[in-house]
Amino acid sequence: MKSKSLAALLMAGAMALPAAVAHAEATPAMREAATAGVDARAKLAQQMVDQVFSYAEPGFQEFKTSEYLTGILEKNGFKITRGVAGIPTAWTATWGEGGPLVSLGSDIDGLLGLSQYPGIGDIKPMVEGAPGHGEGHNSGMPLMVVAALAAKDVMEKNKIPGRLMLWPGVAEELLATKAFYVREGMFKGVDASIFVHVGRDFSTGWGPGGNNGMVSVEYTFHGKTAHAAGQPWDGRSALDAVEIMDTAWNFRREHLPITQRSHYVITNGGGQPNIVPGVASVWYYFRENDFQSIRKLYELGNKISEAAAMATDTTVEHHVLGYAAPNYSNRPLAEAAFKNIQAVGMPQWSDADKAFAARVQKANGFKPTPLSTEVTPLSTPETRGPSTGGGSDDIGDVMWNVPTITIRYPSNIPGAIGHNVTSAMAMATPIAHKGVVVGAKAVALTVLDIMTTPKLVADAKDWFQNVQLKDDKYDPVLSAADKPAIWLNTDTMSKLRAKMEPFYYNPKKYDTYLDQLGIKYPDGTVK
Repeated sequence: MKSKSLAALLMAGAMALPAAVAHAEATPAMREAATAGVDARAKLAQQMVDQVFSYAEPGFQEFKTSEYLTGILEKNGFKITRGVAGIPTAWTATWGEGGPLVSLGSDIDGLLGLSQYPGIGDIKPMVEGAPGHGEGHNSGMPLMVVAALAAKDVMEKNKIPGRLMLWPGVAEELLATKAFYVREGMFKGVDASIFVHVGRDFSTGWGPGGNNGMVSVEYTFHGKTAHAAGQPWDGRSALDAVEIMDTAWNFRREHLPITQRSHYVITNGGGQPNIVPGVASVWYYFRENDFQSIRKLYELGNKISEAAAMATDTTVEHHVLGYAAPNYSNRPLAEAAFKNIQAVGMPQWSDADKAFAARVQKANGFKPTPLSTEVTPLSTPETRGPSTGGGSDDIGDVMWNVPTITIRYPSNIPGAIGHNVTSAMAMATPIAHKGVVVGAKAVALTVLDIMTTPKLVADAKDWFQNVQLKDDKYDPVLSAADKPAIWLNTDTMSKLRAKMEPFYYNPKKYDTYLDQLGIKYPDGTVK
């Protein structure tokens, strides 16, 4: 898009908005400079997306990822605070003075068992059994870094007061940190918060998100060991208690509202068959769409666990490992961001991009669906309709404490399955890189809106206090004794990191990660 046309679109968008979110002070020249600042960093965006993809670190193990991203921010004048909320891979990066404080965040963790070569349509792990970016979390913080640097340039040149705070969503796939961030006061004093998440579309919205909140809890039963053949009567099987709990829950599930989602894995089933298990554990996710229902589901799980313990003459203890509040986005911020999304527009997809998307869809049996070329309309409660439940995202905990929105940016392929290797196939290709660039422009422009339009900040806070919090309040089930589960995935990475290290991207030697891997784009063949 040419500079002149972009400036005209932005001015037209400003005039079309209601006064509550009008672009009152940021000039077209400032906006043009912000988008140009993103374009000037397109190469940096590509390198960061590819680098984080290559690290592929799961929740609580994002050490290389965090070291890399904070290093870039520190070199650009941001103050880094590491280990926030007692989480070794969590951090904040702050810059600026005076004016509004704007929070910019996205997730950085990968998923277990989803290692996948990018740029090919066939399922092929780089390291068998290793984690991978099967949701595209390698792209969000690179987007935010580029957006922040572009906005910072404009603010410095034009002496615009304001502060930026960047932060990573650690272990989001475990829904295990943002409630702890909030509890530790990380968002105290934040005036507005922008979060981004990878998608197939370019969109934002306001109001209740239609997804579920969630509590993650592990139940550990304690019994008594004995010889399983010689003296089984002297044993008390903790595994029996786990199995009774799971069976009871599955029967009870039939009589729960359709909005609930619940699932579990047995994390410890005992040692060997000829020893009655003295300890066994099962890990549950309980999901519902409002605070009261989440708490009731959690309490029901506790009740059934106690019944299973009584039935087996064992004892049970439970530990909350994570929590996610239902999502709820701020209307004034979303309307302002949507105007910027419209002005920026979709990426210009090349013939190679289109061919690669079609190749992935064909190879995996997905419905042929072209890459989107139009911005998705603003999502509202009316356009979404009633919710019957679904996934969770712990950005909800931030949303119930400060005015917050989520912007989705188009860095993946239509039809790719979430939490699956097919969602990793495009995430170190030009499709991912182009989606990050347009997303960064929308974020940078919205940051300028917040910094230069006091009425936008006031309206966002008013809507947060008098609409969002009118009939509901933040009500997590975390207790003071609950701590972040920072031990999770430690054993996995101790076994796999050495095998993954040879696949780390080297941008000093290779232009792109696909070049390093010897993959020809878009046909997915080895060069």
